[in-house]
Amino acid sequence: MAPLGAFFISSCYNRNMTFTIHITNPYDSCTVKELLENHLLIPRKIRHFLRIKKHVLINDQDINWQSMVNKGDKVQLTFDQEDYPQKSIPFGNAALVDCLYQDQHLIVVNKPEGMKTHGNEPNEMALLNHVSAYTGQTCYVIHRLDMETSGAVMFAKNPFILPILNRLLENKDISREYWALVSGKFEPKQQVFRDKIGRDRHDRRKRVVDKRNGQAALTSVTRLKAYPKTSLVKCQLATGRTHQIRVHLSHHGHAILGDPLYSRIPYKRLMLHAHKLSFTHPLTLEKISVEAPSPTFESGLK
Repeated sequence: MAPLGAFFISSCYNRNMTFTIHITNPYDSCTVKELLENHLLIPRKIRHFLRIKKHVLINDQDINWQSMVNKGDKVQLTFDQEDYPQKSIPFGNAALVDCLYQDQHLIVVNKPEGMKTHGNEPNEMALLNHVSAYTGQTCYVIHRLDMETSGAVMFAKNPFILPILNRLLENKDISREYWALVSGKFEPKQQVFRDKIGRDRHDRRKRVVDKRNGQAALTSVTRLKAYPKTSLVKCQLATGRTHQIRVHLSHHGHAILGDPLYSRIPYKRLMLHAHKLSFTHPLTLEKISVEAPSPTFESGLK
């Protein structure tokens, strides 16, 4: 898929870490204040800096906060070190990144199983470090996958887009479809699991179904294919609890093959894969959908 940025959005950085965002406004007519506050989710402090520094241009013209921005107008926002202080992390190995989609603001990559999404220690190398090396700039995690899980995962490429993508995730506007190979015959074909999930008091690594103290969790599961002793299922999340798919499937008698925590069935890998990620691009309103291949997952189907 070709990058969208050349047609709709762009950004550029200079040596002082000032960066400028160019957007062709995709939204209905609104004031500058409404655009920055309600659509672009720019924090109040940074909106104040933009206003007093006159760092907002509409169609290359200075504006006031009540100026109207119409659909198709060119919006230019300039941020500096005071707005977004520079953050840096150690760069990893760019060659380890399988890029599925990227533009000037975000990137979706295909995480291999056995790699952490982000490190627990400052100098620990993980996918975030490799993606930052690939893009040449510090990136930010939008959502994560368990280390044993493979598939599509999204990162922000600058602090401007970070709260916008976070809101998409919180509003369930980023659709994540997982495939899992589970034990047994999955019947009926479609099921919705609503069991609350909490921490396991006996094993800090694990989560359990906890009807009293757990957090709400909803997983929709559809059987894609039946095998003699296993089933390939598609899972879609309405919530994002830790180990949610793994806990729900295991609790209902369909543990994922190769799960080191919730299954007694050994396998060459955890058979859980983030197959597809779909969303509406917040700066262009274009529908984006990417699929992540996984030879190790596909070879394990039976």
